[in-house]
Amino acid sequence: MKIPRPDLLFVNCRVLTMDDQHPVAESVAITGDRITWVGSDRDSEGLVSGANRVINGLGRTLIPGFHDAHIHFLAYAASFQAVDCRPSSVSSILDIKNSIEDRAKSTRSGQWIRAVGYSEFDLLEGRHPTRWELDQAAADNPVRLIHRSGHACVLNSRALDLAGITDSTPEPPGSTILRDLNTGAPNGVLLEMDDFLEGKIPPATRQELASNVAEASQVLASLGITALQDATPSNSISRWETFGALNSGGALSQRVTFMIGGESTTKFLRSGVGRDSKDMNLRVGAAKLMVTKTSGSLFPDVTAIHETVKKLDNKGFQVAIHAVESEAVSAGAEAIALTRTSGSQLRHRLEHCSEMPPVTLEQVVASGAVVVTQPGFVYASGRRYLAETAAANQPWLYRIGRLRKAGTMLAFGSDAPVIDPNPMLGIYSAVSRKSQDGDVVAFDESICLHDALEAYTLGSAFAGRMESHLGAIKPGLLADMVLLDRDVTTIEQAELTEIQVNNTVIGGSMAWDIEDQ
Repeated sequence: MKIPRPDLLFVNCRVLTMDDQHPVAESVAITGDRITWVGSDRDSEGLVSGANRVINGLGRTLIPGFHDAHIHFLAYAASFQAVDCRPSSVSSILDIKNSIEDRAKSTRSGQWIRAVGYSEFDLLEGRHPTRWELDQAAADNPVRLIHRSGHACVLNSRALDLAGITDSTPEPPGSTILRDLNTGAPNGVLLEMDDFLEGKIPPATRQELASNVAEASQVLASLGITALQDATPSNSISRWETFGALNSGGALSQRVTFMIGGESTTKFLRSGVGRDSKDMNLRVGAAKLMVTKTSGSLFPDVTAIHETVKKLDNKGFQVAIHAVESEAVSAGAEAIALTRTSGSQLRHRLEHCSEMPPVTLEQVVASGAVVVTQPGFVYASGRRYLAETAAANQPWLYRIGRLRKAGTMLAFGSDAPVIDPNPMLGIYSAVSRKSQDGDVVAFDESICLHDALEAYTLGSAFAGRMESHLGAIKPGLLADMVLLDRDVTTIEQAELTEIQVNNTVIGGSMAWDIEDQ
């Protein structure tokens, strides 16, 4: 077979292809946006002279591009301009107040201040800040302080007023407004209130958004991320249009699969927007269904979950069910199992699956669901899990080892901006089960390095129903790949957190080259 002249040729690499037929290679040829040849260095010698560019990998590892199967990209991009209140930057409520106060000095009166990343567990006080404490930092500005999880926030008094939240505001279903124990007034802490706040807080300007997105996209490229699936539950047609503008405008390098917020599925069906699109740069993915126990009981209830999943399945939507607590995971698995009983082939997903006691694990396996999870939470929050989870339940956290052994397809993501989007941190915790503090969480649930890499590449492509285009290094597939700075098959586990990306290629084009930095 005649091989076309390569635009780009990688040689002398440790190529982990994720292709079961040819799992390891040394050289890869790319022409246009496609992989045209994979083989040995000896067989590549005839291609070298004709290639437009040759990259000598020096024995380093070349893998398919990392594919973040669960991220909140616009929120991640917005965090670049927000006040940084992550545990690495603040250690107390006083630190948070000081950081917000500093931002207020350069912010005109009445303009919103956004702060992100706080964790009450990591604060000296061991609690959430209140509206009144944020008032002390910026009384003349509405302030929204977003929790590390993304499922809670704190508003100061001015922000509460603008959002229309008063002493008599009823709690939306599945949401919680925390209140002062003495007066009953909202204390500013809101749980699962994003839908309520949608439209009440002004979005970034187009210029701000494009700038933030371009910066975020470059950071993701530097981490080897070539594709992402945006799992924001409030995703709407207007947000789809925003992604379209960012994609066509060149601010966004990664391939994007856009999950649809559950409330918007009917509008998408009526409009036909994105349906059956063959565009691998921006495409519609699963319908996102939120199932939580934040307010104390399961919301929606089991009957409603089953009905919603059946309805979406009948409409031809793949469903991605947000399920953290064991009760939510169980309900989601039951709903997916019912669709399979009726013959569905839509490859429904369970997102997170953080808690799975044995019975729940069996339900998940039997359901045939793809599990899209985030082992990076073990790295970021292992200490918290060990402190707050009963010892008897700790073995049930992020059970990727048992799922893998049972044949369940795994896909990895970061849930950024909740945690760092660096795939290597998630891969490290998947194989070591260690946190950044060295704590070991449910070691029996570890997986091997190859399986962790597969979950962040081919597994994510499978979850997004894109495995015929992405996720492996083999001829005919899109040329998305990453050259790491060492051979990952020969290093100690601890070195995984130190790995950097030398080159990131998306569709045959160089999205990141460390030599240009």
